[in-house]
Order: sequence, then structure tokens, then C-alpha cells
Amino acid sequence: MRLRHKPWAADKLMQYPQYVIQNPEQHKGQWSKVFGNDHPLHIEVGTGKGQFIVGMAKANPEINYIGIELQNSVIVSALDRIIEEELPNVKLLNVDGEKLREFFEKGDVSRVYLNFSDPWPKNRHEKRRLTYKTFLKLYEDVLVDGGEIHFKTDNQGLFEYSLTSFSEYGLLLKYVSLDLHNSDYPDNIMTEYEEKFSARGQRIYRCEVKYPTNNREAE
Repeated sequence: MRLRHKPWAADKLMQYPQYVIQNPEQHKGQWSKVFGNDHPLHIEVGTGKGQFIVGMAKANPEINYIGIELQNSVIVSALDRIIEEELPNVKLLNVDGEKLREFFEKGDVSRVYLNFSDPWPKNRHEKRRLTYKTFLKLYEDVLVDGGEIHFKTDNQGLFEYSLTSFSEYGLLLKYVSLDLHNSDYPDNIMTEYEEKFSARGQRIYRCEVKYPTNNREAE
């Protein structure tokens, strides 16, 4: 589907600095000041139109959330959702998710969400997959010790690849579902893509992995 360009989107994003954080590199290591509390911080890389991140923020007021999306014509829809809900515990970054180290320091983030990422199915594009080893290192560099990645996709090939990538990197598998919507997983918050795919009867895959702590103990 071709992305519909919204020439007014950039201006609108600038009009709501309480939700869309400008110059996020200035808050590196100090995100608790942005939110005004010391709650754990969870981020979604590739937040799209924001249905998931806003749903999570509504369901978990004791957690701070940041949705990261490069396309301003997409993230402006997430902004509309936040404005409507007036949620104090969710912010947006209109930035490239590959530059997380510029915005977060080690320990800033407790959990990373990857939802329905581009599968990049061709072998020559492996390094672009958000579960490739260089991205796993990127997340590790901003997560707390023992931080987690929660991953959902409708793409079986990407899911199988990601499980292998997680294992080879040394991550610890906490949860896996090969058919999320026919499982007993509680309180699942769906993304826009997830609603569309599941309505077609497509299987949704989910896993949760944890980085080992320094003493290599797992929960």
C-alpha cells in the first residue's frame, strides 16, 4: 500500500511538543524528567499509527511509553490518538529507529516492542531486519540489564529467522506462541496490522525474549 503523503503533518507534529519530543538527544539519560516520574520506560520501534502504543499506555498508567516512527505522515495519526485520549504517559519520536543510541543511554529503556516489522524477505536484505544481530546489539545498548524484547509478526519466515537470531545472540526465551489469537495469552493489545491480518484468519506469532543479566541468571 502506498503511503499517502500529508504535507501538513510536520507542522502539526511541531504544534504538540508535550507529546512529540523535539531534539530527543537532549533528554538522553533523563527521560524521567520528561515524564515527571521514575516509572519504567517501554519503547516501540516502528509505532505506525499508534494503536498499540496508545492502547498499552491506557492499560498501564504505571509505565511510560515512547513510540518511534520515521514517517511523519504516519506518526501524525498516532498523535491524533494521544490528543484524543490526553495520555500523560506516552510520547512520540519522529526519528529513525536505527539511531536509538543518540536518544537513550544504557538503562534508559526496560522493554522494546517490535510489532509487524518489515520482513525484508530477500537474503541480501537480512541486515535490515529489526531482529538482525546488529539491531539486537542496538537494543542491548539502551536497555536495562536483563531487559526484554516483545515481538509480534504475521510472517512465519521472519518469526523463524528471529527465533534463530535471538538464540544465536544468547537471548533467553520467556514466551512463544505460534498462534497468538488462539492462545491463553492475557490482555493482548492489537496493532492496526494485527486487526487486519487476524480478520483474514492469518496466524499471529509472538515471542518474548530477555537479555541475560550480568550474572547470566534467568528468571
